[in-house]
Amino acid sequence: MNERVIFSFNRNLFNFSNDSIICPQIFILYAFVFQVDLLQIKKHEHEYHVTRDVNHTHTNNNTNTTTPTTATEQPSNQPTYLQQTQKTFGNNTLETLPHIDHYRNLLSTTGVMRSRPTLLELHDLEAAVSFILSSILCHFLDHNGFDLQKSPSHIETQPSATAAASKKFGWIQGVLVRCVLNIFGVMLFLRLTWVVGQAGIGLATVIILLASLVTTITTLSMSAISTNGVVKGGGAYYMISRSLGPEYGGAIGIVFSLANAVAVAMYIVGFAETIRDILEEHDCLMVDRINDVRIMGIITAFAMLLITLAGMGWEAKAQLILLVLLLVAILNFFIGTFIPPSEEQKERGFTGYSLTNFMNNFPPDFRGEHFFTTFAIYFPAATGILAGANISGDLKDAQKAIPKGTLLAILLTTMTYLAVAWMSGCTIVREKMGPIIPATLLSGAGANQSITPPIFNNSFNDSSNYCRENPCPYGLLNDMRAIQISSAFGPITVAGIVSATLSSALASLVSAPKVFQAVCKDKIFPGIEVFGRPYGKSGEPRLAYMLAFALALACICIGDLNAIAPLISNFFLMSYALVNYSCFDASLAKSPGWRPSFKYYSMWLSLMGAILCVGVMFVMNWWTALITIAIVAALFVYVHYRKPDINWGSSTQAHVYKDALQNTQKLVQVDEHVKNYRPQILALTGLPQDRVPLVDFCSSITKNIGLMIAGHVVLTPVQYKLMDLRQSVQKAHLWLNKQKIKSFYSVVAADNLRRGVQAMLQAIGLGKLRPNVMLLGFKSNWNDCSPEEVQDYFNIINDAFDLHYGVGILRLQSGLDFSNLHKKEGTTNSDSFSKLATPTTATVGGLGGDDDDDDEFDFHERKNREESPNKNEKLGLMGINNNNSNNNNNNDDDGCENCDATGGVRYFRSKQSRGFIDVWWLFDDGGLTLLIPYLLSTKKLWKNCQLRVYIAGSKATELDREQRQMANLLSKFRIEYSSLVVLPDIGKKPSEQSITDFSKLISKWTINKQLKETEQTHPWKITEAELVAQNAKNYRHLRLKELLKQHSSDSKFIVMTLPIPRRGICSFGLYMAWLDTLTSDLPPFLLLRGNQENVLTFYS
Repeated sequence: MNERVIFSFNRNLFNFSNDSIICPQIFILYAFVFQVDLLQIKKHEHEYHVTRDVNHTHTNNNTNTTTPTTATEQPSNQPTYLQQTQKTFGNNTLETLPHIDHYRNLLSTTGVMRSRPTLLELHDLEAAVSFILSSILCHFLDHNGFDLQKSPSHIETQPSATAAASKKFGWIQGVLVRCVLNIFGVMLFLRLTWVVGQAGIGLATVIILLASLVTTITTLSMSAISTNGVVKGGGAYYMISRSLGPEYGGAIGIVFSLANAVAVAMYIVGFAETIRDILEEHDCLMVDRINDVRIMGIITAFAMLLITLAGMGWEAKAQLILLVLLLVAILNFFIGTFIPPSEEQKERGFTGYSLTNFMNNFPPDFRGEHFFTTFAIYFPAATGILAGANISGDLKDAQKAIPKGTLLAILLTTMTYLAVAWMSGCTIVREKMGPIIPATLLSGAGANQSITPPIFNNSFNDSSNYCRENPCPYGLLNDMRAIQISSAFGPITVAGIVSATLSSALASLVSAPKVFQAVCKDKIFPGIEVFGRPYGKSGEPRLAYMLAFALALACICIGDLNAIAPLISNFFLMSYALVNYSCFDASLAKSPGWRPSFKYYSMWLSLMGAILCVGVMFVMNWWTALITIAIVAALFVYVHYRKPDINWGSSTQAHVYKDALQNTQKLVQVDEHVKNYRPQILALTGLPQDRVPLVDFCSSITKNIGLMIAGHVVLTPVQYKLMDLRQSVQKAHLWLNKQKIKSFYSVVAADNLRRGVQAMLQAIGLGKLRPNVMLLGFKSNWNDCSPEEVQDYFNIINDAFDLHYGVGILRLQSGLDFSNLHKKEGTTNSDSFSKLATPTTATVGGLGGDDDDDDEFDFHERKNREESPNKNEKLGLMGINNNNSNNNNNNDDDGCENCDATGGVRYFRSKQSRGFIDVWWLFDDGGLTLLIPYLLSTKKLWKNCQLRVYIAGSKATELDREQRQMANLLSKFRIEYSSLVVLPDIGKKPSEQSITDFSKLISKWTINKQLKETEQTHPWKITEAELVAQNAKNYRHLRLKELLKQHSSDSKFIVMTLPIPRRGICSFGLYMAWLDTLTSDLPPFLLLRGNQENVLTFYS
C-alpha cells in the first residue's frame, strides 16, 4: 500500500507536508469532495497524519471504497464522522441532514459534536476548506477520544459526561415516592385530627381540597414548564430562572435552598421530640427535655448526612424503606377504625363508627381559631410537590416523570388526607375528659381521691359541655395522638411518625444541595462556585451537602423551631407562586419557543395559582410573608444591578420584544404633533469608538429623550463577505453598552459613500421610530481631498434635505476622528478590511472629522493577525474581543489612555464650568436651531451654562422692536436665556483681510486661466460668474465670522443656522469654504438646520 501524507497536526497547529501538492487547501478540498473515502487519520508518535492511498482508484462517488488499515486500526462497518457529515442522499456535499447535535447548547455537553456548516461555509469556497479541516478533526476525535484543548467550559461540564453513566431514576422512584414521602409529614398523624376538631368534617374537607387545588395548579404550571425543553438539575430554580430570568431564579434559588436546609432541622426536631415524649412516658430521659432533643437531633443529622454522601442510590433505598413504614402506619389506622373499641379507647374518645359522631363533628366548632388560621396550620401538610423536580438532573426523563409522578402523588395524598379526616371524624369525639377525673372537681370528694363521675357515663354531650369550661386531654381537639389511639397497633403509628419525619428530612437534605449546586454553576452570585463542585461519577455536590448539614445542625441546636417554621412555609409558597407566574408569563409573552408538550394547563389558571399562593402566604402569617417578599426583592435587585452575563431566552426577554413591537405598531397610528416632537438623530460616526466626541454629543441630546442611531458606511464591493459586517455590529454595541450610551448602530456596505448614506437615509428606522435629523462631522481636511470625496460629502447634505431631514454639522478644532489614538494604545483592531475587500475600502471617517484613516474597517485583533496572518486575512476572524479598552472598570474609558492630550475626545462627557452656549438663530428653520441647544443646557454636564441668543436685525431703526418681539417669542416658548442680542450690521462689508483669507482658501477650487483651466475640463471648480453671483453671500459669511470672533470666542459651545446649498447655483467647493470660514478657530461649533417644519410651539 502506497500512502501519501496530506498534512499532519498535533495539539496546537497544522503542518502541511512538502509533497502535498502546491496548494494543500485546494488539494484537501478536492480529496474531500471527490475522494472522501480515501482519507485516513493515523497516529504517528505525537502527531496525527491525514493520508490517502495513492494506488486506489476512485470510480464512483456513490460507491463505498475500502480503506486500508494499519496494524493498530480495526476495520469498521460504521460510516466515519466525515462520511456521515458529508454524504447526503448519496452525493458528496457539505450539506448535512437534521441531527440533534446541531441543536444542542454548546456548553451543555462535552466531547465532539456534529456541526452544521454555516451559511458562509456553504456559500464560500475558502470557508468550505475551513469546515473540511474541522470536520476531519471531529472525525479523529470521535474515534480516538482526544481533546485538542480543554477549555474552562469543558472542565466545568466534564462531570455531566460521566453523569450519564450514573444511576437515573424513573418517575415512580424518582418523583412519585419522593413527593408522597415529602407530602406525608407529621401533620398526617399529629395535626389532621385537630383540624377536623376545629373546622368540622365539612370545612376540613374544604381546607384539604383548597390546599390541593393550590398544589395541583402549581403542578400543572410546573408540568408545562418542565415539558418545554430539556430540564436539567436544579428543580424549581432551574425552571424559574430559565423562564423568568436570573433575577427571579437567583432569588428563589437561594431562598429555596435555605428553606430546604432549615426544613431538615425542623423535621429532625419533630422526630427527636416524638422519641423524647416516648422516653419521658417511660421516665427514661437522658438529660432533660430540650437537651435530649438536641442530642438525638445531632445524631440523626449525622446519619442523614452519611446516607446522602453515600450517593443517590442509597438515599433512594432508604426512602423506599421509609415509604413502606409510612404506608403500613396509614393502613394500621384504617384497619383500627373498623375494630370495635376497647373500654380504654372509649374513655379516650374513640367510639368506632357512629352516626352521632358524624353529625356532631360535621359542623365547625372553632376554639380560639378561625377558618384561615386553621388552613394556615394545615397547608404545610400539602407542600412537598417539588421533591421530585428538585432532583431533575437525576431523572431518566424529567419531562415525563415530573408531571406524571407529581400529579399522581397529589391525587394519592389528597385522597388519603380526606379518608383520614372522614374516618377520624366518624370515630372520635371532639373532646373527652378521659377515664379519670380529679375528685377536687366534684363536691364531696377528698383532695387525694380520684373517681369516675357517673353523670358523664361516656356521654359525648355531657363531656363536651364540661370540656368547654375545663381542660380535657382527649378527643380530636386536644389529643395530638388521637390517630395512635384509634389504630390497630399503636407502636406502628409511632413508626409511621418516625418514617414521615425522617423521609421529609432526607428529601430536604438532598433537595437543598442539588438546587444550590445549580445556582452555583450558573455563577449568578460571586464567590459560591466552590459549593457547586461535583464529585464522583454522579456529580454529587458534597460541599453543598456539608453546608446544608452545618446550617441544619445550627438550627437543631436551637431546639425550638416554632418561630422559624412559618417563614419556611412562606419560602416554599413563594417558590410555588413564581412557578405559576413563570407559566403565565411565558404564555403571555407568546414566544414561538413556548411549546410545552404538556397541554393540560391554562395561563389564567396559572395566574390564579400565583395569586392564591401569595394570598395563602399572608393568611398563614402576614409578617413572615412580608419578610419573604423583602428577601426575594433584595436578592432580585442585587442580581438585576449586577447584570450577570447570562442569556437563557427568558420570558422577560420575550416581553421586551413583544412590548417594543406592540408599541412600535401602536406608534404608527399616533398622529404627529409639534408638542410631541423629539429629535431622532442619525449620526454618521463610522465605528463609534473612533469618533467619541460625535457620539457623546449626539447622546447628550437624545438620552432619555429621543432616538439615536450611529451610522457606518463601509466602502467595499458587495460580493466581499458582507457577513463579516455582523462582527462590526457586535463590537459597536459592546462598546456603546459599556459606555452606557443609549444608541443603536447600523452598518451598510456600498461601493460608493454617497450610495451607502442614501440607502441608510431611506431605509433606516421602523415606523415612527425613524431619524429626522442627520448629524455628521465637518470634513476638516476637505481642502486636501479629491474633488470626488468633497462632492460626495456635499451631495450627502443635499440628499438629507431632499429626504426631509434636518442636518447638523459638528466641528471641534481638535477633530472628531481619534481612531489613530486607539491604534497607538493597541485597543482597536488593526487588520484593515481593505485587505479583506480590495480594491477600495473606506468608512464615513471623512464625515466624522479628520479622516487620516479613511480605509480602516477593523475586524481582527492585532494578536490574531500576528499569530496567523494569512489565514485571518483570507478566512476572517472567528471571534470578537469584548474588551475595547485598557480599563474595563472605567465607564468613561473610550479606549485610549492618552486621548486627553488632544483636548477634545472627552469634551462632551466632561462637566462644563460656568459659561455660555451661544445660539445664532439667523433664519427661521422651524426652531430646531433653538431647541437643540436648549436641550443641551438642561443636561447635568451643561447645567452651569446659560443660553445667549443672537439674531439678525433687518433695519437699524427697528432693533428695539425686533428685540422685544424675539424676547416675547422666547418667553412664549418657555426657553430661558441670559441675554438676547440683535445684530445690526450683518450686511456690512467684511474687512479686506477676511476677503484675502477667503480668496486663498478657495484658490485651489477656482478656475485658473493661467493653467488654461476651463469649465469643460474642470466642471467641479468655481467659476468667475459664480463668484460674482454669490458675492453677497460670500461677504455675509465673512462678516458673520468676524461677529462670531467678536461675540462668541469665549463661549463653551456655538450653534448657528446652517446655510442651505442651493442646487445648481452653489458649487461644492464654495459651499465647503463657507462652512470652513464660519467654524474655524472657534470653540466647538454646530451648524444646524431644521426641515422648515415647526418643532416648537407656544400652545398648550
